[in-house]
Amino acid sequence: MIGTWVSIIPPILAILMVLLTRRVLLSLGTGVVSGALIVAAFSPGKTLVELWESMTVTFWSWGDGALNSDNINIILFILLLGVITAFVSLSGGSRAFADWAIQRVKTKRGAKLLTVALGIAIFVDDYFNSLAVGQISRPITDRHKVSRAKLAYFIDSTSAPICVVSPISSWGAYLIGLLGIMFTGATAISYSPLSAFVLMAPMNFYVVATLAMVFFFAWTNIDFFEMKKHEDLAEKEGRLFDPNKEIPGQLKEDFPTHAYGKVRDLVGPIVTLIVVTLAMMVVTGTRASIADGVDVTIWSIFENTNVPFSLVVGGGIGTILAAVLYTTQLKENEAASVALMGKAFVSGLKAMLPAVLILIFAWGLSDLIDKLDTGQFLSDTVLKANISIAFLPVIMFVLAGFMAFATGTSWGSFGILLPIAGKVMLEAAPEMLLPALAAVLAGAVFGDHCSPISDTTILSATGAGCNHIDHVATQLPYALMSAAVATVGYLVLGITGSVWFGLLVVIVILIVLFSVWTMRARGEKLPVNQLS
Repeated sequence: MIGTWVSIIPPILAILMVLLTRRVLLSLGTGVVSGALIVAAFSPGKTLVELWESMTVTFWSWGDGALNSDNINIILFILLLGVITAFVSLSGGSRAFADWAIQRVKTKRGAKLLTVALGIAIFVDDYFNSLAVGQISRPITDRHKVSRAKLAYFIDSTSAPICVVSPISSWGAYLIGLLGIMFTGATAISYSPLSAFVLMAPMNFYVVATLAMVFFFAWTNIDFFEMKKHEDLAEKEGRLFDPNKEIPGQLKEDFPTHAYGKVRDLVGPIVTLIVVTLAMMVVTGTRASIADGVDVTIWSIFENTNVPFSLVVGGGIGTILAAVLYTTQLKENEAASVALMGKAFVSGLKAMLPAVLILIFAWGLSDLIDKLDTGQFLSDTVLKANISIAFLPVIMFVLAGFMAFATGTSWGSFGILLPIAGKVMLEAAPEMLLPALAAVLAGAVFGDHCSPISDTTILSATGAGCNHIDHVATQLPYALMSAAVATVGYLVLGITGSVWFGLLVVIVILIVLFSVWTMRARGEKLPVNQLS
């Protein structure tokens, strides 16, 4: 059953249950149990072993027999971010920053564009981006009645798309390293892994379409489907989220209201977190490069950096600063007390527990999916189909999208499909190598955006303070629209053999869509078949 069609049952079951029941932990748990049963060939004893290993793989790597430090550090960072949020709220920093920002960011459009700009500017890592942008933007978007679902969409749709085309990022370093391994010994290749990565950026049609749509929806007040419902509730009733649903990162306790908060109480901890994290990324990357005996360059630093550890150090120092800034109020603020600091610490941890639990279950399911060889089964199915070279870019895009959607990991899809696409194209059509590889990158990000079991989807919802399933339901139509545009682009690219013609088609389609949507919003009459 491993490596066969049965291997896709657990992820599909989990995803269907999430969409139907909207109960994330129950759905992920069902996927974990079904995956353990299949891996264990329905043996009761072995199933229990597989369940235990999958639910503890977050903390212990059973294959290596060592602590899974990366996952542990990510969880610690999430918890620390919750504590920072609590201290900032306790000190009145969020309110002070919102009051300050509202004088400078005077419109809803400005609040949305600021979020998008931050999402693009903080491009070094998607986890870092998802959580940091939310902390900075949320007070501003809340004041301008931007729904939390819209904020989560802006965060999610700028983090991974920017990281996947930026060479100076954790994603870029990983992908450049992977390309270097693939290109070794390939005589048909005349470019370096770095130059190949840069050349692939305009070939990533999904990123082009997604970022264009993000700017369009930030500039306008146009929305569709579930997102429109959330935006209407925010605008007309001031309901930024559904209080009856679980909101990861949302503080349950109400702290005393006072006027002693300052802008520095929010800006200081967040800026410190960002600066220290970046500095630690450079330090850990430099040390690892020296230890490996390679030249210390910007590329080697980001290829060897330890992002999770850097996040913990940045989060830890940011938390200490947030606590210290609050203690400065103890003398002048009669409502301030050391007891409230303890309450804020516990409150911050509790606020992030839902996100942590979802991540633990999602990582457990991913571990079982890896054991089931789900990704390999999907890629082998396509290879055996003997598809024409002209259709391989679009096929790679769709396959990578489905694989990332089913497994919840774009990096896993990169690791499986990039070598396969490289091998096929080098043997059949070397001139189409980079478009096919770019299509894999594009599809993996698309699938990651749609998947309710993706860690970046979970963290984007957490950073925005949005219900996880509300984020999935509102972002899904937008991701599908971007994917449809990219699909047409890859079809044109494959048939014509021209990257620029494919890109031109993508741009033309986007211009037409934006024009139609704008005209519709203005109330102009259009034929029914032109409305979308």
